Amino acid sequence: MITLDRPKALNSINPEILFPIIEALDEWRDDDGVEQVAVTSSGKHFCAGGDVRYAREAALSGGGEAADEFFAREYAMNLMIAEYPKPYISLISGVVMGGGLGLSAHGSHVVVTPDAFASMPEMNIGFFTDVGMSYRLQHLRKRPSLDLGMFLALTGYRLKADDMMATGLATHLVDSLDGLLDRIIEEGPGVLDEVAVEPGESELEKLYPLIDGAFSAPWSQIKKNIAADPELAEVVEPLLKLASPSSLVATAELMLANSTNDLAASLENERHYAELLLREPDFHEGVRAVLVDKTNDAAFAPEPEPDKYRDILE
Repeated sequence: MITLDRPKALNSINPEILFPIIEALDEWRDDDGVEQVAVTSSGKHFCAGGDVRYAREAALSGGGEAADEFFAREYAMNLMIAEYPKPYISLISGVVMGGGLGLSAHGSHVVVTPDAFASMPEMNIGFFTDVGMSYRLQHLRKRPSLDLGMFLALTGYRLKADDMMATGLATHLVDSLDGLLDRIIEEGPGVLDEVAVEPGESELEKLYPLIDGAFSAPWSQIKKNIAADPELAEVVEPLLKLASPSSLVATAELMLANSTNDLAASLENERHYAELLLREPDFHEGVRAVLVDKTNDAAFAPEPEPDKYRDILE
């Protein structure tokens, strides 16, 4: 069992959490005494993401190589989870964002409670959609779609538990996690089918007619599509008002490239992106505004040409 235990930091993933998880997963993979892996958390929330404050501080202090290693190892863990030969069960309540989705969404079982919500909010901190979600968001179990994946990546839309179930980002909805881990240990992951409840109506599903056909393009065209559809603009523009223009351009290029890649190749593209973007002023400024000073007043650079990002993609 893995327990995320940084409740005051909403269980964000730093090296002290990441590296032991990798070691444990590597050890348990071939251990016949381990039948399944369960990931839980302390506090009310599962995981608010990777500790990008750590990455920013490392980059600003000249320790960019340490941040590079952190992201490279995190992305390797994402692939390990996706290919894990045993049931990998995440038990999620509250917030699951960014690196928290990388730790859970690639696994075989993603269990959520009604208060869970998911998001990839990297646009607001001058980063990009990473931890394998540039692949996963467009290959969701119940709704594989580049349009939907691009929408979720660019807007940071918050999926509620019912939305997670409708798309297949989550596999099981349960009323409560109380006592569930003990039952999984005693009876195996099959017990999840017994305790699961039916989800309610998904608000995200109502947006599919607006999303479809509008987001399978570079950012320059997506921007035009949004402007041409007042109903879509009403939904999307408030979600984009704090986004870094560079992040929007970069993420759109990444999503398009990874639409024809497998997860391993997608993560390799993400690694190249991380090495570039964590050294960009927008990342330092975005993390400052959102997570350090919490003023939401980032002064981002103007929108760049997409060639800057296309040239490093495979």
